[in-house]
Amino acid sequence: MVDQGCGARRPGGALLALLLALAALVGCSTAARPADPALREVQALLDRHARALLDRDEPAWLAAADPAHRSAARTEFRRLAEVPLAGWSYRVTGVDRTGEGRLTAHVERGHRIEGFDRGPLDAGRVMDFAERDGRWYVTAERPADGAPERLWEQGEVASVRGARSLVLGVGQDRDRLAEIARLADRAVPAVDEVWGPGWVRKVLVLVPASLDDMGGLLAVDGSQYRGIAAVTTGETARTATSPADRVIVNPEAYGVLGDFGREVILTHETVHVATRADTSPSTPVWLSEGFADWAAYRGGDRTPAEAAPELRRAVKAGEVPAALPEDRDFAFSGDAEALARAYETGWLACAMIADRWGEERLTAFYREVGAHPGRDGAVESALRKVLDTTPEEFTASWRAYLREKLA
Repeated sequence: MVDQGCGARRPGGALLALLLALAALVGCSTAARPADPALREVQALLDRHARALLDRDEPAWLAAADPAHRSAARTEFRRLAEVPLAGWSYRVTGVDRTGEGRLTAHVERGHRIEGFDRGPLDAGRVMDFAERDGRWYVTAERPADGAPERLWEQGEVASVRGARSLVLGVGQDRDRLAEIARLADRAVPAVDEVWGPGWVRKVLVLVPASLDDMGGLLAVDGSQYRGIAAVTTGETARTATSPADRVIVNPEAYGVLGDFGREVILTHETVHVATRADTSPSTPVWLSEGFADWAAYRGGDRTPAEAAPELRRAVKAGEVPAALPEDRDFAFSGDAEALARAYETGWLACAMIADRWGEERLTAFYREVGAHPGRDGAVESALRKVLDTTPEEFTASWRAYLREKLA
């Protein structure tokens, strides 16, 4: 017998009366519970709150805040002064009564950066409210469990706008932000040369004050990114209303790089922005990271031996990799030398394709892999369709290429 839930079987007499009484107690009924009217009132309050921020109307913004929360609300308003917002919104998803005249709301808060985001970038928030004289007021706000922080929650934001970039930073001097904007501006045409102009062609960069703060923006332990100069966040399934990618700089690792290293990092991350629409779960990490490194090193004077020191040591010791790295080999929390070898291996696989089949074929290969309906068979299909080769032939050629360039 299939269990159909409440009321599936028709008992009779006293048993029916007992079950109906129990159903009333536990809410097992076809009638929906009425929504808490406070949900609608809180939503209206937050809609006014959002409008005040976009209008840069500080008194109206503070009108939603309880006196105990007013200082924090004023600080947030002023920290956002240099953030060019095109949108700010709240969507209340539920409310929990926590006492007489008090409740906690679960909220999706979204923001859009002007000129970059086509849709809101949402994050879960938990907001506490108190009712006084028939009106609700915000008493506290914090990120939901597992939700990322936003840059302005970490300090006062400074902004520098480039020709093709916007750099937002906390705890950074404007000269550093301006340098990053210049490098991002230079990266855009460099990426155009290999990917073509069919992408947004601008870059949004966030520079937090510390490695720990970088972790906060990513909702992870920042120590995982120690030694990683920058990462790019974004949605692989892009739509017409997707928010822009964010390049997030690790100020500690970035700060110890020389001029060439900084340029490589910003170009590498800009490649990820450009290729996002053609990157999918079908794309292995060796290809996405290898392609970004290939584009970043392209045109430079670094030899493979200079740019791939960890892999060179392995090859010279007779330890030529038997296969391309797995996604797990790119985990930032793993061995640093193994991580470097994984990146270097992916780069030289892409470099070989560019050298032997041509740069246009490399780009076509990347797009073909990303367009495959699933991970299984994606690389194999693209090898056949674009490069007219097999996985076995490709692996043998790639291993020979490593010996040629690194031994």
